[in-house]
Amino acid sequence: MRESIDVLACDVAVIGGGPAGLTAAAALRNAGVSSVVVFEREEQAGGIPRHSDHTGYGIRDRRAVMTGPAYARALVAEAHDSGVDVRTGAMVTGWAEDGAPVVTSREGRYRVDAGAIVLATGARERPRAARMIPGDRPAGVYTTGQLQGLVHLQHRNVGTRAVVVGSELVSWSAVLTLREAGCSTVLMATQADRVETPAGLALVGRTAFGFPVARRARVARIIGRDRVEAIELAHLDTGARTRVACDTVILTGDWVPDNELSRLRGLDLGAGHRGPLVDMALRTSAPGVFAAGNLLHPVDTADVAALDGRHVATEVRRWLAGDSDRRPAVRIVTEEPFAWVAPGLLRPGDPPPSRGRLLLWGTEHRALPRVVVEQDGTVLARRRIPWPLAPGRIFRLPYGMVAAARADAGDVTIRLA
Repeated sequence: MRESIDVLACDVAVIGGGPAGLTAAAALRNAGVSSVVVFEREEQAGGIPRHSDHTGYGIRDRRAVMTGPAYARALVAEAHDSGVDVRTGAMVTGWAEDGAPVVTSREGRYRVDAGAIVLATGARERPRAARMIPGDRPAGVYTTGQLQGLVHLQHRNVGTRAVVVGSELVSWSAVLTLREAGCSTVLMATQADRVETPAGLALVGRTAFGFPVARRARVARIIGRDRVEAIELAHLDTGARTRVACDTVILTGDWVPDNELSRLRGLDLGAGHRGPLVDMALRTSAPGVFAAGNLLHPVDTADVAALDGRHVATEVRRWLAGDSDRRPAVRIVTEEPFAWVAPGLLRPGDPPPSRGRLLLWGTEHRALPRVVVEQDGTVLARRRIPWPLAPGRIFRLPYGMVAAARADAGDVTIRLA
């Protein structure tokens, strides 16, 4: 029996107003879908780029180099201009018994009856509690997202001496934000054996900012009563401990998908990344429910997430037109040092994934990895990939390496030779 609450009817409900969700919504409207509604829990749409006030956005999807806020504004403007109903301060808090999203907003609580649903809820960095960092509980410990919100949206000070934990691309974004707030980075620490960003970028960063990078090191303890006073750094190879004076600690990277709604809906989740398990058309295990963006691959760049949105729009239109064919699928699985792969299902006959690439996450450095794809003991492809595998970065594998898989055989396995 349905709840006696108001009902909003639309052709497509998009949950999440970041790059993937906004791009999907605009593409659907531009293709002639009558009513597309985006539900964004924040008071402004645009996602993480909204408070990432540095350049490097929009390269792949908009063929331009933009700052994060300018990129977010462009995505929102395009959605509005296309006739998308973008509802901010509107949070999908659960699902009705029949699988309809239930929204809580300023206007009250209502359900959404949609012909198709696109989940684009993105990803987030693990906070301190999830990383199980011991010690005192003072103020001054933030994730990158919290830091950028404080600095770029609330225009608040955060401290004077910071330790940045992690060395991914987002870690350097945190360094730039700290500098804008007048806070010096005194140390970057990573448990990896080398900096996780491309070598050229890391060299430029270290040269420009002048702080040391502690590799194979972790934060063993945070020290401070009311405000952070120092951290205790444990050196993994020697067991030595070092005290570093600081008043701010920024926890970067270590991404997880915002998958609460996916779990509540009972969707099959992918091994490793724990986002929804999808096929190349970005269909989830629930008919009419699709997923896109960094909910599926935590975390890739904003423009890649946006291109996911463009890709899923085509598949949603097919669903709305009555194409509900779900041929048998085989799983794509990985062996170490690959932690996960997305998409994780292959249905022969489906289109290639967005940009013709499978996205994988590695746990080791390999300069020119030789990748093998197998199914039931038969090698489907073996190729040396001319770009590196590295922790903290998405590894892109050409779709053609798995395209020959058979629907009537077992799992497709991706491994290193």
